Amino acid sequence: MGSPFTMTLANVYMWEWEQTLLEYQRSHNEMYGRYIDDIFMTTNLSFDEINTRLIEANQQDENIRLTHTISSKVEYLDVLVENDNGQLKTSVYHKLAAEPYILPFSSDHPRHVHRSTINGRLIRAIRLCSHLDDFDKERINIEFTLLLNGYPPKFINYNFNKFFQKHNVLSVMENLDNIMYEQLHRTLLYQPTIKERQQHQHEQQQQNIQSKDLFIHYTFESGPLVNFTKELKHLWNEHYINKNPIKQNIRLRFGTKSNKNLCQLLVKKKPSKSLLRDVISSD
Repeated sequence: MGSPFTMTLANVYMWEWEQTLLEYQRSHNEMYGRYIDDIFMTTNLSFDEINTRLIEANQQDENIRLTHTISSKVEYLDVLVENDNGQLKTSVYHKLAAEPYILPFSSDHPRHVHRSTINGRLIRAIRLCSHLDDFDKERINIEFTLLLNGYPPKFINYNFNKFFQKHNVLSVMENLDNIMYEQLHRTLLYQPTIKERQQHQHEQQQQNIQSKDLFIHYTFESGPLVNFTKELKHLWNEHYINKNPIKQNIRLRFGTKSNKNLCQLLVKKKPSKSLLRDVISSD
């Protein structure tokens, strides 16, 4: 995996290899999914028939060897998939070696980053948990993880309530409303993918350029810069917008980057340009 292009080549190679298996699954109205070299499949075949199909798949290419798990309950990436009387049931899968550590609340990041950490965890749990009971267990696990990493209970409760209020399903948290949860689960499950959102954001940025948005990027630091955006907006409105109505269509947009951590400061992964030039010239 030394080249950035290696992943693309691996996907092309796997795509060519999987076509026979993919067509077989389609013709039998079964599921088939692959992420890089991890494959998930459903089938109604017997164990002997499944093993026969896997042996045939292993004989297609000497460079590809399949190791498999066959069960009514399997772990696939970060999802636990279970056959519950003919219905697929999903929940969050935690590896035994996984440690409950996330971005600490004491880290030198803007507060919106910590809020996004909570929102991201909740969205992931709702998407992966097809049943309310499993989500409620995962919600408790999220709260425990946040507390372990220094998040204040008041901050956690506020952002939990804000998340459910935003989606108009506060009853899911307060009363464990199963109907409302199923609606929320389906809504978030079919949201656009990261790639689709990135494409949409790019289009929005092009529109923002036309609407004369002013982007301001700065390095966030705890202390004097905590209220930087609020104070700058106040000064902008007071000295520019209020005194010059023509500038009312110009909006301020802020972007932050974090200071380098100790690992980035102390660990040098790439040789300096001067050293590289010396090596090239010596050759």
